[in-house]
Amino acid sequence: MDILQEIRRVIRLEGQAIAHLEESIGLPFEEAIKMLQSCQGKVILTGVGKSGLIANKISATMVSTGTPAVFLHGSEGLHGDIGIVAKEDIVIAVGKSGESEELLALLPFIRKMGARIIAITAQVNSTLARGSDLVLVTPIQEEACPLNMAPTCSTTAALVLGDALAMALMKLRNFQPADFAMFHPGGQLGKRLLLNVGDLMRTGEGNAVIRLSHTIQFMLCEMTSKRAGAVSVLDEEDRLLGLITDFDIRRVLEGGQNIFALTIATVMNPKPSWVYQDEKAVKVLQFMEKREKPISVLPVLDRQEKVVGMIHIHDLISRGL
Repeated sequence: MDILQEIRRVIRLEGQAIAHLEESIGLPFEEAIKMLQSCQGKVILTGVGKSGLIANKISATMVSTGTPAVFLHGSEGLHGDIGIVAKEDIVIAVGKSGESEELLALLPFIRKMGARIIAITAQVNSTLARGSDLVLVTPIQEEACPLNMAPTCSTTAALVLGDALAMALMKLRNFQPADFAMFHPGGQLGKRLLLNVGDLMRTGEGNAVIRLSHTIQFMLCEMTSKRAGAVSVLDEEDRLLGLITDFDIRRVLEGGQNIFALTIATVMNPKPSWVYQDEKAVKVLQFMEKREKPISVLPVLDRQEKVVGMIHIHDLISRGL
């Protein structure tokens, strides 16, 4: 067997299955989108075997893009899980042949609960199709399996159709990047859109701050104990007067001065950069990295111009921004 030729054959057949699906798109698919958009309950995807796996993936795609959806296993549904179905719901049943016993056994009970049924099947005259309110046909001429048995082209077509339904609904719901971020807070996009400096900054006991009246020794202890590599200098109203970093201390020492003979005012940088706590964390990270002279730490202020924390570049990078 020519291995590469076999791989190309499978890819070619599955690509043809998708092309045939595109050619078959018509009014039933538009009706399905309208039904799903107007659904007052949730969308329930169900199936068994490989079709069940596809149904599960479709439900995951829908729920992450603004359509409330859940997966109901065709077999488990007969043993209590069908209780998740309500009359306001729409059930999308996925089955190539439309003759799976477990899936067909669910239909009468779904009907009794008042939910509507959309079938995704390759067989327009199947029992599943006849028992559904709407049928979306995925025309499959042959499977990519050499025996023409293992679900390959059929599952690919069903998966692509599920993606198409989810994306159409996403557009109709005007689902925006901020909405996507809310549903994906653990992903990089979610973090970039959702996290503000205030969510990541060092505050309270973790925020290194001193006053002008403090000694150099106290300043060094505060900087060391808070492990930020810097300390903010505040006035009596907690407004920022300056910043002392490791760099400022090295500058004094390299100049041969006795640092303990100096005052806080003579060591600090009186015009440091700073950020507001409600700024996007990713923008602050870009600001810190793209400066002509990159900086690793910034004081954080609230909109009343009072110091409320400190942000270190490691705090931003460690959160996957």
